[in-house]
Amino acid sequence: MNQAVAKADPASAAGKGGAPRHVAIIMDGNGRWAKKRLLPRVAGHKQGVEAARRTVRAAGDLGIEVLTLYAFSSENWRRPASEIGDLMGLLRRFIIDDIDELAEAGVRLRVIGDYRALSPDIVSLIDSAIARTAENSRTTLVIALNYGAQDELVRAIRSFAADAVAGRIDPQTINDADVEARLDTSDLPPLDLLIRTSGEKRLSNFLLWQAAYAELMFVDTLWPDFDRDALAAAIGQFGQRERRFGGL
Repeated sequence: MNQAVAKADPASAAGKGGAPRHVAIIMDGNGRWAKKRLLPRVAGHKQGVEAARRTVRAAGDLGIEVLTLYAFSSENWRRPASEIGDLMGLLRRFIIDDIDELAEAGVRLRVIGDYRALSPDIVSLIDSAIARTAENSRTTLVIALNYGAQDELVRAIRSFAADAVAGRIDPQTINDADVEARLDTSDLPPLDLLIRTSGEKRLSNFLLWQAAYAELMFVDTLWPDFDRDALAAAIGQFGQRERRFGGL
């Protein structure tokens, strides 16, 4: 068994009754939530932030080690400028308003994706929040910002290519563990459970490598309605699944 498969096969999650260490969520359905109520899309995004707050608190209470939230994809730049502005404004407010609570609750903040391409004031807020919570250990909150899994893999491939051209590595020796070490999530435990809300059944360029042996759950709940009970139900369902990682 190679190193990467061994990493993705923790004994605590190998069979029924195991609890996920790392849960990721594609937070989908804000726009449809608002449309159903004849509200502007920004109203759905605001309620989506409230759902994120509830879920982060619940993750800590339920013993989840890492919670990764897909907040803004590299493809979301295709949305109208006004909606992007609303989303960036909500991100600013979330960091400013919630950093004290996150720090006091023992939450460590991590960001994956090319967040440094965002506006300088947001980058500064993120860097400060990451530094402030770096020593916390109760729960790690990972926010995917300007993130795309294909871009993540391309960046890893480019780094291998540069090292190979410079003679620092032999391409024939590269294995899956080496790839994992160059991904944005290299310092995080394996992804156990990936949830997508709103009833859509696709990964949308999110954690494609990491999801190779993750349990996938597609729930009909629109993201603004997601809460502690919904997360607990997903964890309960995860505990009933058999995880064989290609074995018997």
